[in-house]
Amino acid sequence: MRSSIKTVFTMGIASIVLSLTLGSADVFAEIGEPEKDELTFGFIKLTDMAPIAIAYENGYFEDEGLYVTIEAQANWKVLLDGVIDGQLDGAHMLAGQPLAATIGFGTKAHIVTPFSMDLNGNGITVSNAIWEAMKPNIPKQADGRPQHPIKADYLKPVVESYLAEGKPFNMGMVFPVSTHNYELRYWLAAGGLHPGFYAPHKGDISGQLDADVLLSVTPPPQMPATLEAGTIYGYCVGEPWNQQAVFKGIGVPVITDYEIWKDNPEKVFGMTKEFTEKYPNTTIRVVKALLRAAKWLDENDNANRMEAVNILARSEYVGADAEVIANSMTGTFEYEKGDKRDVPDFNVFFRYFATYPYYSDAVWYLSQMRRWGQIAEPKEDSWYDSVAKQVYRPDLYVIAAKELIAEGHMTAADFPDFDNETGYRPPQTEFIDGITFDGRSPNAYLEKFPIGLKDEVL
Repeated sequence: MRSSIKTVFTMGIASIVLSLTLGSADVFAEIGEPEKDELTFGFIKLTDMAPIAIAYENGYFEDEGLYVTIEAQANWKVLLDGVIDGQLDGAHMLAGQPLAATIGFGTKAHIVTPFSMDLNGNGITVSNAIWEAMKPNIPKQADGRPQHPIKADYLKPVVESYLAEGKPFNMGMVFPVSTHNYELRYWLAAGGLHPGFYAPHKGDISGQLDADVLLSVTPPPQMPATLEAGTIYGYCVGEPWNQQAVFKGIGVPVITDYEIWKDNPEKVFGMTKEFTEKYPNTTIRVVKALLRAAKWLDENDNANRMEAVNILARSEYVGADAEVIANSMTGTFEYEKGDKRDVPDFNVFFRYFATYPYYSDAVWYLSQMRRWGQIAEPKEDSWYDSVAKQVYRPDLYVIAAKELIAEGHMTAADFPDFDNETGYRPPQTEFIDGITFDGRSPNAYLEKFPIGLKDEVL
């Protein structure tokens, strides 16, 4: 049954945006009815699509007068194309996808995000054979278990032995502009292994120029089978596909992205700019529903996580065994079989302001696109800022958040201080290589890396 849509004031979204822009932090106006109330959203079968599933299952979309159909997509390209051509009204997206589309790397389209879906949630897994070859290089704790974080330094001698024998060392990631690609590259490069360059201006989009390790695309649910077949020796992917390798006995997750970059941004909810302009009330209502779902996922110290696990285990969502999903979703992560460790922040959906679309998050992704040649020529710092502000839309987020505060669903403490928020996080230091990232100075950041493009063109 459809929910009743509450009475609305006449003040429109544009007026609310103006009020917020002028600093009227205490001004609230109930948003109008949704201009489009029947929506279709896409996702990939990963646990971090959870806010969409929970907004649907808990009735948060219907509370906003929205009647949503959720459809799993075959891969990230199909998903992006679906949003661009209007078959999908929005989707669970790789954070790099709206940015890459907007600057024209791959498909050209102006995609925006008013909502960041989560922090952390990925891992890097290697095959059993590679793990056995790495183990002699890895320091041990007093209890005999490997000392974490496990750096790519310990993989480097293994790769070098393969190359000396004339054998390419292949690893998988899920998409050229995925967090997984950039995290795997970051980890490898921090250990002195070159993951290769892109040269789109030369027609080479393989990402394998000058590479010690050859990275290729594999859709997330296919990662374990591809590893088992021996086509790749390792991969970077989101859950539950690292834990699946443990349960199947075919591989060992060696590191999580939490250990590569603590509390890194992961997926976003993407929509076309055209959609947000044509249906502004609908857009805000979607963000409201997703915010409520994200809070539910994290509240009371993750008390709702097992309920979420059982929902995600259904075939229409992730479709993996609940036990596999729970292995990471409930605050632990299993590395080598039997070596389960506490990682309470492996999946973060709401705390630490995880949902706020920070410009600095966008700049980090753009910096990695430049580092590896997807952005072929150097850009001024102001360019990074401009693109971030075209794609990441905290203005829309703030309207939704203030509505939820006014309705009593949330409090001001749940969100950043909107009156003083610049959209840039303070410089972030907790990376595996110890290099500090300041989103306001992307070129200075790129200069710090021993491996990667700076001001040159390949």
